[in-house]
Amino acid sequence: MRTTAMRSRWGQWGLILALALICAALWISLPGFLTVSNLVNLVRQISINGILAVGVTYVLLTGGVDLSLGSLVALSGVVAAAFARPGQFPVFLPVLMGVLAGAGCGAVNGIVITRLRVAPFIVTLGMMTAARGLALVASGGKPVSNLSREFTRLASAGVAGIPIPILVFCGVAVVSYLFLANFRLGRYIYAVGGNESAARASGIRVKTVKLLAYTVCGALAGLAGVVLASRITTGQPNAGVGYELDAIAAVVIGGTSLSGGVGGVGGTILGALLMGVINNGLDLLNVSSYYQQIVKGLIIVGAVALDRRREQ
Repeated sequence: MRTTAMRSRWGQWGLILALALICAALWISLPGFLTVSNLVNLVRQISINGILAVGVTYVLLTGGVDLSLGSLVALSGVVAAAFARPGQFPVFLPVLMGVLAGAGCGAVNGIVITRLRVAPFIVTLGMMTAARGLALVASGGKPVSNLSREFTRLASAGVAGIPIPILVFCGVAVVSYLFLANFRLGRYIYAVGGNESAARASGIRVKTVKLLAYTVCGALAGLAGVVLASRITTGQPNAGVGYELDAIAAVVIGGTSLSGGVGGVGGTILGALLMGVINNGLDLLNVSSYYQQIVKGLIIVGAVALDRRREQ
């Protein structure tokens, strides 16, 4: 395990080098790439995927997986938008309801996985379909529009020139990093992913730890859904398609093992930045979205292949 952790740490340095080289290449090809406006826009673009990636880091560290993230983004966005009509409620309520919708679905995932002992892949695949259906039912199959100005400003406004979605992403990342590195429950998450039997033998409540991981993952998916709904000014029941793959790819690229127990939020942020830089660079180079999908698919396969090599 220590060898795997060392490989993950060296992999992060390699990731930083790769990120620097890609940025340098894009700067040479596109002089406007390293402008302040483009960099701010870049981080704003990856903020949603970054929040999702931080959330799924908890789950992957326990040795699980969550395929329902994209659907939870859609459901949470629809729920938040339903409470964000002008003059009805203060802005904190739609935000809270969106986060609670995601956390509730995440908790259901965790309960079914831990109590009924169903494989995480199957449970979250089922939730992916069910949550998407709930979003369509709740919205009547149509976007939920006519949102309050206070709610839509959450994505467009900023503090000291920094857009709120970036601040939310940074806050989520910092809190999660500190929690996993310094709190007992955070260490328990690593212990469960590293060796579940040993963790149980040492007195750790494995089921509770896993339930916490899936609930936090769902809550952060709900937060990402709120940010997205504010950004596009509607609650879209068809939003978030494929978001779970981008998030998992960012986490695995960042050095978190699919087998659990190794990795962390620092690597996840680097992985999300790398994917965001590549997407932004391809957009600036006017590469067709069809080819961008091919590149993204290759990145996902490559990330899993690298994870397997790290474990050998």
